Amino acid sequence: MQIADQTVVTIDYTLTDTSGDELDSSREGGPLTYLHGAGNIIPGLERALAGHAAGDELSVTIPPEDAYGLPDDDLVQALPRSNFPPGEITVGSQFRADGPDGAQVVTVVAVDASSVTIDANHPLAGIALNFAVTVRDVRAATAEERRHGHVHGAGGAHE
Repeated sequence: MQIADQTVVTIDYTLTDTSGDELDSSREGGPLTYLHGAGNIIPGLERALAGHAAGDELSVTIPPEDAYGLPDDDLVQALPRSNFPPGEITVGSQFRADGPDGAQVVTVVAVDASSVTIDANHPLAGIALNFAVTVRDVRAATAEERRHGHVHGAGGAHE
């Protein structure tokens, strides 16, 4: 079976940046299983996997526009220090914040006595991503998986 919309796909992958530094891998956590065509993975990787079958191996570079997007300067803002919990806040610290689409992670990029500057861009925004992928399995999605937009059962999410 080939990967197409409404198929459940299981892959092993290694993700690196353009310098070859490893950013993520399925080695320790086990393979990734997702519902193809439901927006569960970045668009560029989903397009690259379409048409492949179990046993296929591919290496693909995904430009930022097809991954986590380009950085948006409007998502970087200075906020009063009083908006943050007491204690030391350092550059690189991350917090959960309420955003327009629900909870999101923000990263502290600058701190002074009166303000904390945060960046709500995805940490991989603006970065080309290199994937080395092995397709492990492809199967038809169940009616329930199609309705819910994600995989159920072993290797997938549950309600």
